[in-house]
Amino acid sequence: MNNILRMLAQRISLGVLTLFIVSIIIFLAVSMLPGDAAQAILGQAATPDTIEILRKQLGLDLPAHTRYLTWLSSIVQGDFGTSIGNGREISEVIGVRFFNTIFLAAFAACISVPLALVLGILAALYRNSYYDRTVNALTLTSISTPEFFVAYILILYVSVKTGWFPSLANVHADTGFFERLEKTFLPAVTLTLVSVAYMMRMTRAAIINLLSSSYIEMASLKGMKRLRIITHHALPNAWAPIINVIVLNLAYLIVGVVVVEVVFVYPGLGQLLVDAVQRRDMPVVQACCLIFAATYVSLNLIADILSILTNPRLLHPK
Repeated sequence: MNNILRMLAQRISLGVLTLFIVSIIIFLAVSMLPGDAAQAILGQAATPDTIEILRKQLGLDLPAHTRYLTWLSSIVQGDFGTSIGNGREISEVIGVRFFNTIFLAAFAACISVPLALVLGILAALYRNSYYDRTVNALTLTSISTPEFFVAYILILYVSVKTGWFPSLANVHADTGFFERLEKTFLPAVTLTLVSVAYMMRMTRAAIINLLSSSYIEMASLKGMKRLRIITHHALPNAWAPIINVIVLNLAYLIVGVVVVEVVFVYPGLGQLLVDAVQRRDMPVVQACCLIFAATYVSLNLIADILSILTNPRLLHPK
């Protein structure tokens, strides 16, 4: 128990340190963008006095380290600042958008995770068969295909030509649950087709790696069915790498939705980030990037912890 608590403390400390470093990178990257943010916001017709007033309002006249410390202290207190584009509190704007992104990622995960596990188990069960080769070829194809291309193909054949599902995922706060599922089906399928391959191949590889173990051979010699051997003996011992890749893919589903949200005009955090970049709304850009980074670091931390908990031998590395 003490080893687990010590491990948790170490991982959490490392995660906090990583977020601190990422926050510095985000702030420096935004600050180093070419052009004057005040000039870009006001336009070419703005006078120098107006630009200088806006620079003071945005704090751009202060040294970089002062602006960073002020921004970081506000973030720690839960204050993301105010949007330059509409004057609203950024936390209020991000709250709705982040919920939409989480909903889309959860919907895609509910489709992709069970599908990947079933396909991976069957691929290991029928190793080197036509099914195994076909699934591997299809998954390699899906991995190699860009997200936007998959999205446009689905829009063309599933929305435009058949009219089964809407091509635009224009949801809002009053959208019902089942209507929301219908409108986000195509974005969720796009994310599923791109992410399911990694989880399926890891499940297949982890199970096949364990099939040569002595206890698996003993179970086979006892006359147990191959499916029962895989599900009751091999799969529980393969959970560590499988859980790790599943959680990492969940991180991808949340962080990597920018392209999919833009294609389907889905009002999520990725679409908000793209809109903020176009408007040069730097406080919103910094907040979105930090939330994406925090989500990715947190899920990586969860994946690391779950891998160790499902395989206690990792607590005692040689």
